[in-house]
Amino acid sequence: MAAKGKPTAGSEPASLFESAAPRPLADRLRPASLAEVVGQDHLLAPDQPIGRMVSAGRLASMVLWGPPGCGKTTIARLLAETTDLAFIPLSAIFSGVAELRKVFEEARGRRAGGRGTLLFVDEIHRFNRSQQDAFLPVVEDGTITLIGATTENPSFELNPALLSRCQVLVLRRLDEPALEQLIARAEQAEGRDLPLTQDARQALTALADGDGRYVLNLCEELFALKPDEPMDTNALVAAVQRRVPVYDKAQESHYNLISALHKSLRGSDTDAALYWLARMLAGGEDPLYVARRITRFAVEDVGLADPQAVHQALAAWDVYERLGSPEGELAIAQAVIYLATAPKSNAAYGAYGAAMKAAKEHGSLMPPMHIVNAPTRLMKQLGYGKGYHYDHDTPDAFSGQNYFPEGMERRAFYQPVDRGFEREIRKRLDYWQRLREQRHEDGASSA
Repeated sequence: MAAKGKPTAGSEPASLFESAAPRPLADRLRPASLAEVVGQDHLLAPDQPIGRMVSAGRLASMVLWGPPGCGKTTIARLLAETTDLAFIPLSAIFSGVAELRKVFEEARGRRAGGRGTLLFVDEIHRFNRSQQDAFLPVVEDGTITLIGATTENPSFELNPALLSRCQVLVLRRLDEPALEQLIARAEQAEGRDLPLTQDARQALTALADGDGRYVLNLCEELFALKPDEPMDTNALVAAVQRRVPVYDKAQESHYNLISALHKSLRGSDTDAALYWLARMLAGGEDPLYVARRITRFAVEDVGLADPQAVHQALAAWDVYERLGSPEGELAIAQAVIYLATAPKSNAAYGAYGAAMKAAKEHGSLMPPMHIVNAPTRLMKQLGYGKGYHYDHDTPDAFSGQNYFPEGMERRAFYQPVDRGFEREIRKRLDYWQRLREQRHEDGASSA
């Protein structure tokens, strides 16, 4: 156990004047018990994962994954108090292996004295792989109970070995009722209502974007303004400015939003697709990345149901490169509308995948001899090209010969859907198949 009067690792020394120092509203309203934490009942209720741990008096090491301002640090601190563990907070931004070793040694000392240690590591994904590996033995033998907090997808950012020793618990962004609870607490603490109209109050929760700490900071700003009359939405936005939507184009939200755009296009929901496009562009995404992705969508999910789709996507890409922002973004939006409203087919995508699978299964089969070129006399003598029928010299410009390798049965990889232009392609395929069958019947009868 740390010596009396000395701060433990990761804490600041107490000050005689600390209680008199000004504290932000968000800090003053920090929950004093797990029951006061809002928006996370799916984890904290008595019959839920953390609730069951608290009831049993045993904490497992865990990773709390959630957006900013959802209560990760607060929950970790309250868990330490609830279970009487020594609470050691660290930030992965400011800590290294040397500090971790010191914390581990102190934890071993406490354990020898009969007390456990809860090590809370904020932004744990900031530790590199070797630093994360340092946790493995002390988590494994119970020297510490680790609670890591991260805003990033743990499966991308944390070592599999560390994840296997921890439970990953997902915290939710705070919804409107949870944010309203925090606003009500702020008003109770101040002894007055926020100077907002009802519409502006709803806009305030939208501006917070699920971040409880941020909504309390906004409340503190508004209480300090003391306007003569309640502020409407326009006055609110002018006073606190507009918050950029949470979007890290290098991390998980990047993949979440492009997935949302892709699936909205596939679902032919034009308005939802435009919304996710706007979210990405408003968050600073490179429009050329979006142009590449919608071009992929055009060939993967629209395909030959509308052969113009890929041309529309490429045209939008070209227009953006010529015009730049913001004018060129309209071309991308136009392509998104076209793709969302186009008939959908992944038949070409599926056909390519099936053909690739067949190619791997059948190995290096030679083409049939009649369709192999014979550029040398020897190859002609060996029968290369023998029996080939030049299709343009046959009726209907169709010979009906076999073009699959010998020893491999004919396969129908491409199965067009009965939508859009692929309906016409189906007619063409049926036509060629009828001719193929006819040629085979003619060949059999002549034999």
